Amino acid sequence: MLHSRKLLYMNEIARCGSIRKAAARLNVASSAINRQILALEEEMGAPLFERLPRGLRLTAAGELCIEHIREVLKTYERLEGRIRSLKTQQAGKIRLVTTVGLASGPLPDIIARFQLEHPRVFLQLRNDAGTTTVNPVLTGEVDIGLGFNIPATPGIRTLANFDIPIGVVFPRGHRLLAPGPINLADVVQERLVLAQSGTSLRDAINLMLARLDVHVEPVVETNASEMLKKLVKCGAGLTLLNPLDVITECRSGELVFRAIAEPHTRHQPMKLFARARAPLDAATSLFVEYLLAELAGLVKELQGKGHIAPDRPAVA
Repeated sequence: MLHSRKLLYMNEIARCGSIRKAAARLNVASSAINRQILALEEEMGAPLFERLPRGLRLTAAGELCIEHIREVLKTYERLEGRIRSLKTQQAGKIRLVTTVGLASGPLPDIIARFQLEHPRVFLQLRNDAGTTTVNPVLTGEVDIGLGFNIPATPGIRTLANFDIPIGVVFPRGHRLLAPGPINLADVVQERLVLAQSGTSLRDAINLMLARLDVHVEPVVETNASEMLKKLVKCGAGLTLLNPLDVITECRSGELVFRAIAEPHTRHQPMKLFARARAPLDAATSLFVEYLLAELAGLVKELQGKGHIAPDRPAVA
């Protein structure tokens, strides 16, 4: 390493919230990590962590220190990548975090096509697995994020916004299927399998349902969009998702998506974002440009099917 192990130790403690957990992840003795952190605090002339009964929390000085450390570690990772590319002819590395639904929906096809055009670019894709999509971007673990209902967050800059409506997902041949938008009052009379309470999708669904003044009790709740789609295919009930999450299944005819008729329709803003003070490298910039063109194409396809109103702004 071209820099002190203290940086790695402090970064891992900040992520884990405890020396014991950091030691287990790094396979280093807790006492060794503790000595290095004490030495670093002595060098800085200020405590970097608050010692709490159940772990450690960064002080104000620690927050400043960790921001610098993560920039150093990211710069070192770029250096490693450039040296590796001299041996492997790798043209760059892209790190992306997204939702589980998008990771199992349209993104694999988009990434596969990008890889065919740019075979020397390495792409690392992770899904949020029920956690926030913002944090890995803020901490520098990934370069860009793509997710829904992302709030304005200090340290995050928006690369693009898309307005995606929530609609109803049916199995083939369902009796309510008809051309055009679906009446939500008819949908809530059916068995429903819905996103788990507390998720941003469920919050948006609850706002829609509240306008009906009808108590809705789903037969299944889950935070896995893939499970919701399989349940609909099996005939367990209908679900409410956005059309991007089911575009692959709708193209193959396994599922059918219908928009919800006004005035009950509600949208999920989808945001592509990056760290505010971290410029994108050439490979990531190339992928962002490609991804935006692909997403714009998907929105146009959904508008053509009536799933997104043509007069709504797709991207800003």
